[in-house]
Amino acid sequence: MKTRAAVLAGKKKVLIREFDLPPITEDELLVKIISNSKCLSTYKAAIRGEEHKRVPADLAEHPVITGHEFAGIIEEVGENLKGRYQAGQKFVLQPAMGLESGYSAGYSYEHFGGNATYCIIPKIAIDLGCVLPYDGTYFADASLAEPMSCIIGAFHASYHTTPYVYEHQMGIRPGGRMALLGCAGPMGLGAIEYAINGPVNPSLVVVVDIDGERLKRASELITAEAAEAKGITLQYLNISGQDGAAVLLALTKGQGYDDVFVFAAVSGLMELGDDILGNDGCFNFFAGPTDNRFKVPFNFYNVHYESTHLVGTSGGSTGDMLESLELSSCGKINPSFMVTHIGGLDAVPETILNLPSIPGGKKLIYPHIEMELTAIADFEKLGKEDPLFRGLAEICGRNRNVWCEEAERYLMEYKQII
Repeated sequence: MKTRAAVLAGKKKVLIREFDLPPITEDELLVKIISNSKCLSTYKAAIRGEEHKRVPADLAEHPVITGHEFAGIIEEVGENLKGRYQAGQKFVLQPAMGLESGYSAGYSYEHFGGNATYCIIPKIAIDLGCVLPYDGTYFADASLAEPMSCIIGAFHASYHTTPYVYEHQMGIRPGGRMALLGCAGPMGLGAIEYAINGPVNPSLVVVVDIDGERLKRASELITAEAAEAKGITLQYLNISGQDGAAVLLALTKGQGYDDVFVFAAVSGLMELGDDILGNDGCFNFFAGPTDNRFKVPFNFYNVHYESTHLVGTSGGSTGDMLESLELSSCGKINPSFMVTHIGGLDAVPETILNLPSIPGGKKLIYPHIEMELTAIADFEKLGKEDPLFRGLAEICGRNRNVWCEEAERYLMEYKQII
């Protein structure tokens, strides 16, 4: 089977290659990838190359397929797996393998990654339960279950305590006060929606950013009125040019926040999060820095006397992914709020290498098509000349300019993907 893939061949070297995949073994799966969303972690791997902990040292000889947020269709099943999987079955990948080596899909394997038309899922991933059957019909929703699982996992990993009781109470504080800092980007949107529509809800959610346009879009997609109907006060706050700590603490009458999430590895934002923690407040560092020596001051007086504490997570568990799929299937969350751009496989190298500087939210790739990375906001303009974008603009326009299953189906039928 031939595949076309966006591979990492060295530091800042992402290329499109076409090559033959080897025949699968009796313990492997050959899969057709339909959708793969872009993660900032892939950018970090591309920038650091062989210095990245998940990337092997022999990239020049054995480039790895990039991408780990993918869903698709099983094409061929190894002999030993025929009781568990079948050709034609839809799947979504759980990439968090938890290996001691750090290896995982999209970083470490020559034939296993999401930015490809086809790939081989190896025995080790199958044995770890990473191939999840998917019963839905919207592939983007399945791809986006991975980033949503990271958010869900972070919420589950937060914890609180009772004095002199030596057991952590896992999860955010029910009915508590939550601050989401640097949170108007794509992952932030997922966090806002999970805070409002997930199974455990704060009473106050304050979303903080310095980008007015991103805050505006977030507030239109996840409204304060909808949160209020559930008994939650949701406030969007632009702290640019303000004393952020003073403004945020005033909203809690000086008590501080039970749960603070930081979505950007920015020193000032980290210090702000520390400054607004209340008693037994949990600081959740969600953003993964590129610099492996990234450090900021932390108030250890409050660690001792106010029981403030710090937690961080990377990725989500299989249970977190299943929770995301369940919540989206019943309409409680819409992970597609994250998506602002659509593209084909040819757009992947430039997208990965420039990801932090491309405005907007999640970039969603359909590897079987050729399309430059295109903002949903530009569909209407492009549609004046191109019937594909005219149809996509009409569909998304009826859906608050949000990517959706109808748009995906239209794109796949137009491009004859399936």
